[in-house]
Amino acid sequence: MWIPTEHEKYGVVIASFRGTVPYGLSLEIGDTVQILEKCDGWYRGFALKNPNIKGIFPSSYVHLKNACVKNKGQFEMVIPTEDSVITEMTSTLRDWGTMWKQLYVRNEGDLFHRLWHIMNEILDLRRQVLVGHLTHDRMKDVKRHITARLDWGNEQLGLDLVPRKEYAMVDPEDISITELYRLMEHRHRKKDTPVQASSHHLFVQMKSLMCSNLGEELEVIFSLFDSKENRPISERFFLRLNRNGLPKAPDKPERHCSLFVDLGSSELRKDIYITVHIIRIGRMGAGEKKNACSVQYRRPFGCAVLSIADLLTGETKDDLILKVYMCNTESEWYQIHENIIKKLNARYNLTGSNAGLAVSLQLLHGDIEQIRREYSSVFSHGVSITRKLGFSNIIMPGEMRNDLYITIERGEFEKGGKSVARNVEVTMFIVDSSGQTLKDFISFGSGEPPASEYHSFVLYHNNSPRWSELLKLPIPVDKFRGAHIRFEFRRCSTKEKGEKKLFGFSFVPLMQEDGRTLPDGTHELIVHKCEENTNLQDTTRYLKLPFSKGIFLGNNNQAMKATKESFCITSFLCSTKLTQNGDMLDLLKWRTHPDKITGCLSKLKEIDGSEIVKFLQDTLDTLFGILDENSQKYGSKVFDSLVHIINLLQDSKFHHFKPVMDTYIESHFAGALAYRDLIKVLKWYVDRITEAERQEHIQEVLKAQEYIFKYIVQSRRLFSLATGGQNEEEFRCCIQELLMSVRFFLSQESKGSGALSQSQAVFLSSFPAVYSELLKLFDVREVANLVQDTLGSLPTILHVDDSLQAIKLQCIGKTVESQLYTNPDSRYILLPVVLHHLHIHLQEQKDLIMCARILSNVFCLIKKNSSEKSVLEEIDVIVASLLDILLRTILEITSRPQPSSSAMRFQFQDVTRTGFLNRESSHGSTTLSTFSVCADTYGKVPMTSRHTGEFVACLLSLLRQMTDRHYQQLLDSFNTKEELRDFLLQIFTVFRILIRPEMFPKDWTVMRLVANNVIITTVLYLSDALRKNFLNENLDYKIWDSYFYLAVIFINQLCLQLEMFTPSKKKKVLEKYGDMRVTMGCEIFSMWQNLGEHKLHFIPALIGPFLEVTLIPQPDLRNVMIPIFHDMMDWEQRRSGNFKQVEAKLIDKLDSLMSEGKGDETYRELFNSIIPLFGPYPSLLKKIERETWRESGVSLIATVTRLMERLLDYRDCMKMGEVDGKKIGCTVSLLNFYKTELNKEEMYIRYIHKLYDLHLKAQNFTEAAYTLLLYDELLEWSDRPLREFLTYPMQTEWQRKEHLHLTIIQNFDRGKCWENGIILCRKIAEQYESYYDYRNLSKMRMMEASLYDKIMDQQRLEPEFFRVGFYGKKFPFFLRNKEFVCRGHDYERLEAFQQRMLNEFPHAIAMQHANQPDETIFQAEAQYLQIYAVTPIPESQEVLQREGVPDNIKSFYKVNHIWKFRYDRPFHKGTKDKENEFKSLWVERTSLYLVQSLPGISRWFEVEKREVVEMSPLENAIEVLENKNQQLKTLISQCQTRQMQNINPLTMCLNGVIDAAVNGGVSRYQEAFFVKEYILSHPEDGEKIARLRELMLEQAQILEFGLAVHEKFVPQDMRPLHKKLVDQFFVMKSSLGIQEFSACMQASPVHFPNGSPRVCRNSAPASVSPDGTRVIPRRSPLSYPAVNRYSSSSLSSQASAEVSNITGQSESSDEVFNMQPSPSTSSLSSTHSASPNVTSSAPSSARASPLLSDKHKHSRENSCLSPRERPCSAIYPTPVEPSQRMLFNHIGDGALPRSDPNLSAPEKAVNPTPSSWSLDSGKEAKNMSDSGKLISPPVPPRPTQTASPARHTTSVSPSPAGRSPLKGSVQSFTPSPVEYHSPGLISNSPVLSGSYSSGISSLSRCSTSETSGFENQVNEQSAPLPVPVPVPVPSYGGEEPVRKESKTPPPYSVYERTLRRPIPLPHSLSIPVTSEPPALPPKPLAARSSHLENGARRTDPGPRPRPLPRKVSQL
Repeated sequence: MWIPTEHEKYGVVIASFRGTVPYGLSLEIGDTVQILEKCDGWYRGFALKNPNIKGIFPSSYVHLKNACVKNKGQFEMVIPTEDSVITEMTSTLRDWGTMWKQLYVRNEGDLFHRLWHIMNEILDLRRQVLVGHLTHDRMKDVKRHITARLDWGNEQLGLDLVPRKEYAMVDPEDISITELYRLMEHRHRKKDTPVQASSHHLFVQMKSLMCSNLGEELEVIFSLFDSKENRPISERFFLRLNRNGLPKAPDKPERHCSLFVDLGSSELRKDIYITVHIIRIGRMGAGEKKNACSVQYRRPFGCAVLSIADLLTGETKDDLILKVYMCNTESEWYQIHENIIKKLNARYNLTGSNAGLAVSLQLLHGDIEQIRREYSSVFSHGVSITRKLGFSNIIMPGEMRNDLYITIERGEFEKGGKSVARNVEVTMFIVDSSGQTLKDFISFGSGEPPASEYHSFVLYHNNSPRWSELLKLPIPVDKFRGAHIRFEFRRCSTKEKGEKKLFGFSFVPLMQEDGRTLPDGTHELIVHKCEENTNLQDTTRYLKLPFSKGIFLGNNNQAMKATKESFCITSFLCSTKLTQNGDMLDLLKWRTHPDKITGCLSKLKEIDGSEIVKFLQDTLDTLFGILDENSQKYGSKVFDSLVHIINLLQDSKFHHFKPVMDTYIESHFAGALAYRDLIKVLKWYVDRITEAERQEHIQEVLKAQEYIFKYIVQSRRLFSLATGGQNEEEFRCCIQELLMSVRFFLSQESKGSGALSQSQAVFLSSFPAVYSELLKLFDVREVANLVQDTLGSLPTILHVDDSLQAIKLQCIGKTVESQLYTNPDSRYILLPVVLHHLHIHLQEQKDLIMCARILSNVFCLIKKNSSEKSVLEEIDVIVASLLDILLRTILEITSRPQPSSSAMRFQFQDVTRTGFLNRESSHGSTTLSTFSVCADTYGKVPMTSRHTGEFVACLLSLLRQMTDRHYQQLLDSFNTKEELRDFLLQIFTVFRILIRPEMFPKDWTVMRLVANNVIITTVLYLSDALRKNFLNENLDYKIWDSYFYLAVIFINQLCLQLEMFTPSKKKKVLEKYGDMRVTMGCEIFSMWQNLGEHKLHFIPALIGPFLEVTLIPQPDLRNVMIPIFHDMMDWEQRRSGNFKQVEAKLIDKLDSLMSEGKGDETYRELFNSIIPLFGPYPSLLKKIERETWRESGVSLIATVTRLMERLLDYRDCMKMGEVDGKKIGCTVSLLNFYKTELNKEEMYIRYIHKLYDLHLKAQNFTEAAYTLLLYDELLEWSDRPLREFLTYPMQTEWQRKEHLHLTIIQNFDRGKCWENGIILCRKIAEQYESYYDYRNLSKMRMMEASLYDKIMDQQRLEPEFFRVGFYGKKFPFFLRNKEFVCRGHDYERLEAFQQRMLNEFPHAIAMQHANQPDETIFQAEAQYLQIYAVTPIPESQEVLQREGVPDNIKSFYKVNHIWKFRYDRPFHKGTKDKENEFKSLWVERTSLYLVQSLPGISRWFEVEKREVVEMSPLENAIEVLENKNQQLKTLISQCQTRQMQNINPLTMCLNGVIDAAVNGGVSRYQEAFFVKEYILSHPEDGEKIARLRELMLEQAQILEFGLAVHEKFVPQDMRPLHKKLVDQFFVMKSSLGIQEFSACMQASPVHFPNGSPRVCRNSAPASVSPDGTRVIPRRSPLSYPAVNRYSSSSLSSQASAEVSNITGQSESSDEVFNMQPSPSTSSLSSTHSASPNVTSSAPSSARASPLLSDKHKHSRENSCLSPRERPCSAIYPTPVEPSQRMLFNHIGDGALPRSDPNLSAPEKAVNPTPSSWSLDSGKEAKNMSDSGKLISPPVPPRPTQTASPARHTTSVSPSPAGRSPLKGSVQSFTPSPVEYHSPGLISNSPVLSGSYSSGISSLSRCSTSETSGFENQVNEQSAPLPVPVPVPVPSYGGEEPVRKESKTPPPYSVYERTLRRPIPLPHSLSIPVTSEPPALPPKPLAARSSHLENGARRTDPGPRPRPLPRKVSQL
């Protein structure tokens, strides 16, 4: 039976449990579980990580832990009773664990590893805490480390700041909000600004000395040197090195490591240096022989210096190498370091080039104990401590030091009868009073144990040596008296014996007879001569002698003789026990000289403070002893001396001696009668304050009142203890009288001088410290009344000294912080006076920092939920006094302007200064208009004050303490509704300020949640007052509006969005506060329902705010808020008959909110949802369907839903990291939606500019221009003023349109779409001309001219076009199950485009076929991409078909303004003939029509309509032959006009065609289509069969002429190949049945692509024959139609192999091409070479492969997009539409490249350019069309010309000089009357066999020779050509031609040069000329619908997107 558990409530899983039993709960090791029930060894409960799933688990798998239970029962909550630090560690590590793994996923490796180390460290510390074996101090230390690491990790991971008190988390409910704020601020400030350490330490480690000439032991001496004061500031660190330059004792780190301690911040500057002096131990001379002398001397070696500035960066300096300088002149040794510092080191030699001293240095910060903890390893291994010279900046009591520093300075010695100076060595001893040498009291430095004697280093031959060696003598105090120091001087010999001979001595006593020690300073000692063997052990023999010059004992001749020589030392005493001050000694021995007492007391102020504090207790005993001796005589003097000592301890240097005085007062003070004298003197001073002129001394007395009262109180207690409490009443009277005197002087106003106010300020500063002393003698209430009276006597007038006001407030603050105020009894007495002064200051807005601090302290004492009567009464007083002024203060300080964008964080200020906060005071009460302004501009008030946070915390504390009774009293206290209204406006405005994000730092979630809880509680109280007082006839719109706005921004706070929290954090918040958003949402709904008919006042104003609330993904909140929209629509319908306002506001707000990131996927269906809403309300749609206005309501819901779909897609695409293409596509979709469906002009224009910015970022300049043109079309050339909008200033419509025009022109220029720029230049030029603005007109005409120049001179590439299908439900809405055509980037081929699309959609699957997908793909929950290349079909062929138009111009019209694209797919229909596959080879041709032409406002547009037709095998064959013939003509023309210096392309093409034909190529067509069976079974194909026959014969004619041209130019080494081609050509003619060829040729001359000649500027007619003679000069090469681009792949595989064998080239088509000396294609051609596996559908004559491989059969099933196995539509013929069959002699392929040797590959590429309007100014309006769009490309204006009805002919009129002979034009062949050419591809090459290396592009593109236009012309001068089938040959109608890439020639000279004779044509091929020039083609029509005529018009796929109404934009 399951029994509820009583004690087993909480446990940790110690073994994983799979939960395989029925109702089992799966558990992982480490999970925490809450246990509900138990039964026979099983528990039932749940894991805390997932409390919704309950189950059973074995009890043995769980380790129970102690826990306490809250809310016992169904909703009980279990809290473990373990240490709160442990609990926090556990939960934090769990949260970190998940986030830590995410760091790895996001590739944040550095933080990942650092966090891993911290987590391990925390786990280790957790174990130590759990074991429980730590001492109390160690436990605190461990917890401190844990919390520091937890805070660090939380900060790094962006988690919340945790408030802690003594290392434990605090519950916000258990402390006041002000205290919580302080804890948060303390942790935040600690995190942001680490406390600057006042103490610093330098760690030095000696590594080695690297030097080439070592061999002797060394002494290395480190010290710190102040170059500014030119003195050492530290003791010395002394260490010894062995002969190898390494430390002698490496096993003792303290011998080679030292810590220079107690460096103050003032010592961390650039002029502090580390100096290193090196002394060698050895022979006198460094180069002496080893046996020269056995005695060791200390000799100078070298010096090194390093500035401490290098360490100030805080970095460790490992293995620094210091340069060591050797001193050449030993007399300068004492100042070598100074010279090096001054850069005077040129006089010194380095010890070696790579020599130096290797040291490691590190600067440490903090007190020495902290350093010991943090760098314990350093101290555990051992380190010597090197002190500063003298005391540290702060002298600590109890510090014991008795160090005498002696510096051996210099000496003056006589030669002593020698010719050379002496080598002098000084030996020093310390001798005590008994004459014994003191052992081990001479310290050379830290790192070396003290020695008994000291030997100086020896300076060679120097009678005036200077040593400057510092020694420390740590002599005990008891050894000082009677001790002296003796210096012995010896002459050192350099002879073999190396003797040291004594020749003199000096001495100096350490203490004088009166007890004073040796004074600090330099002492010149007398050198007493002595014999070598003199015994100095008997000290009595010389102690009577004088020791210093000027001090003689008797008139002694011996002493006088010694004065010629001298010896100088410097002494410095650092002692806490000994003094050098005689006045101090006199005071301490006052009883021996009672007559000197007055003088000693007077001199006390002149004694150094360090001397006084050293003997503090003795001094105080002396003073009170004197007072007891004669208080009448010395009372005032003793009082003054006591004041001096008390104030001395205020100095920061002696601050730490205050505890010493406290201890003295408590334990040692014995002056039981002193209180009388102290009170009397103090009162005397206070009474004199108002009269005294000089008050400095009085102020000193007042400053010391704290300790004076301590002495008074302690003295009185001692007296009471001694007398049993006698004279108590007398004492009370004395105190009362003293305080009355104080109150009198405080109440006085300062008249004139500020001395009195300064004294008042001094008294107030120290007065609160007296409270605790008074409490020792008086009752709490008595003291409180005394303090209240004293503080109440302060003047309250407003014009008193500001600094005094600040001090007065600080006194109030200290009172609140004092022990007196913490007692409830005294607090109730003091609170009114405290609030009175606070109110005054807040009213004046002065000293706000101090006011905030005081208020915080007031509320810190009032805990939450305190129900004590006293507390409730205090709250009553505070509410009545401060609530209103507190609200106004917060409004005031938050409405000040912000000077800078500094961080909005308000820190708790520990203010002790006497200043105050200046501001512009607003006298009197702040007017309520301020709050009205604030209410109107909520959310926009800038934060200015750093102390706002504390005021906010105080307000929240007060509101949290208020109960129902307090609120009721507050509301009843308002006399009128106006007052209540103003109060509510105030508090609502303040609440809006409190919940702004910048109010608290972002990681203060705890504080925000507490604030929100208080706010919502208060709002619930106040909403009743709102309903009762401001509804119905008293409705106040402003206050209701303020209420609703507050509720909305409350719900939208980031800190309340629980969905963003971790599960554990969300659980904690819900348990403590619930979901406050839902609570507030229900309150909104309730208040809205109460409005009734007044709802109309808030429509549509509240639509946006309420909509923002519904965007929060909280189902309950949404269900509450959605019905309000139905209500709004209903009320608006009643008022207006429609709800257009609601609709407009809804749409506008949806856009702005969802762009900000609000809303989610489920929100899209919310309005349309059928899920029941809150309470009895059905879904919104259901409610609307019941209304009479349901049609418009449902329509609105549908519109909003569609808009949300697009907005969600837009928001998702705008996220960081998304590619530009997706962003652009999404923006276009949304822009069109606003234009076509919503007709929202302003939103439309906004998105135009967003799209424009995206295009600029992606460098899509053409698209950017088209985009901006949309806005330009909305404007007119008028002077109507326009308001400021987006980035546009306020200006006229004309100015804005001008600016737009110029911007668009600039973008068209950058996008190389110059033709469109010309249109706009003309438009704006017209405006300038109409205004007679000739200056700008001139500039515009020059700009237009420059654009024409760029068209002719600059290269531009033609882009590829790709069809992309997006299938599957996972695509964004604007792409889903749609197909688009995309304009590729420059140089981008299919493979690159496919990869780019897959990168944009990384989850997409590429479809490997071109078939239309089925429904399963459409509905799949995935992304499928289908991509293949398509061919653009230009709508207008006029420019492309015109003769003489340069390729630079034509290339623009081929790829701009394209609506239609084509894609071909080959397949076999019926039974495939294995002998001849072309009998059944059909082509499926798909035409795609776009919704807009490319280029446009996007690089891709959706396909609006698709058409599919099938081409028969015969039509296919015709197209293939037409293309091949066209290619041959182009190559021949290029060759004979010398456009290619290399004849190889022509050779390859001829070889491919002739060789393939000989081997059965064209004959396959004969076998397939000329046989009787086919003719009889297909009678309708008679004309086509005839056409195919004509093309075969035409090919033969072209080949014959081509061979003639080839013979003229073929190189000698290619002659054998040419001969072979000629032979094979005759074989080919035989196979075609051609015997008499000349007749055929005469009857049917062949046209070349140049077409008929016509007169053109800078051109001359020319006729060319094969032998090179120029017959008729032709037009400029710049107007010459483009010719083919070639690669070697244009040969068939067999022909290519054959040519390869001849030329030595490889079989690879790319290699064949690339090795040509004059390449004939651009660098892009290499990417167009096809795989050899690609199959050709052409006959063998076209592709040299007679059979089609089974491996590459083309069908719908196996068609795929692989670059190596792609279908090959490129070689299938493209039928011509009837409307496009025009004059054949206009044929020219403007898309094909010229093969010019002077052009590099990249130069031959041309850039795609967008379409444009007509350039004809007379037709511009028409070209703009009704919608004003750019629809028609410009045609340059030409002279009026006429055209022959049959063909164009060239005038024979003379022309300017010819141009380059290589660029001359070729006379075209004349076709037969029925002849026409169809575009298509030459089919003999891999390029044609599905090349283009761009996947499916091979199915739709011409590879080499393709016509851009067609002509159908009857040649009246030629006879018809007989055909095999005697049937009429009608024109063949088909589709438009496919596009080819263009290569633009470089700009040549405008004149032709005839330097060589062109090749003449045979007479039979020549064309008679006429005098009439060809007709100028008509301009392209204005509208797209008029481009095609006579039935060839493009079928309109449906209505276009409707444009905006033609109203002029207001923007």
